[in-house]
Amino acid sequence: MRPFALPVPAIRVEDLTVAYERVPAVHHLSGSFAPGSLTAVVGPNGAGKSTLLKAIAGLIPPSEGRIDTGAGARGGIAYLPQLAEIDRSFPISVIDAVSLGLWREIGLFRRLTAGHTERARAALAAVGLDGFEMRQVGSLSAGQLQRALFARLMLQDAGIVLLDEPFAAVDERTSADLMQLVARWHGEGRTVIAVLHDLERVRGSFPQTLLLAREPVAWGETETVLTPDNLHRARYISDGWSDAA
Repeated sequence: MRPFALPVPAIRVEDLTVAYERVPAVHHLSGSFAPGSLTAVVGPNGAGKSTLLKAIAGLIPPSEGRIDTGAGARGGIAYLPQLAEIDRSFPISVIDAVSLGLWREIGLFRRLTAGHTERARAALAAVGLDGFEMRQVGSLSAGQLQRALFARLMLQDAGIVLLDEPFAAVDERTSADLMQLVARWHGEGRTVIAVLHDLERVRGSFPQTLLLAREPVAWGETETVLTPDNLHRARYISDGWSDAA
């Protein structure tokens, strides 16, 4: 397991509010994800978890406050959306979809070299999709598609990896295989943040946890965050936001 080649910065959020359709989805969040940390983001449905990842990825602008990723030339950010957000109807082969992970390296309009194609094939083999190169993305099962998306993340080789429900709608074997990749990225010194619903997986595999209910409930070591009192408080706060809306 090699260390990541570039220094990975901390991700800092200061009094962050992010709105969705003019309603605050993340409300006055402050704190930081340490360089090389592995953090789960959990909370009730509608708690702002996915919105937070999109804001860190630069896909949604803050309404208030600021986000400092310090990324830029230091490895960039790789973002995995939820499977439901992936358009599987677009006619593209698996290897071409995975090769999009090289866009930072080669640009959008340069042709792939033989070396690039070999790296894409190696990434597919690493996620258990050897031989799937020419299959159409639309023909893949949910688990196979998620494996392909992880292969694309491998090619991005980013210092910050954001995963939105990476194990949803996939079988347990796929989840276990992909969790091994997540652990590898963490071991290489990358900062990994994942939105998750399975609290047992969080307790077993993620040292740090942020518990959100649109506003922060607790943030720190997982065993101190995922207490019954904190989980009850998160539900209470989330219900309050729903009633107000």
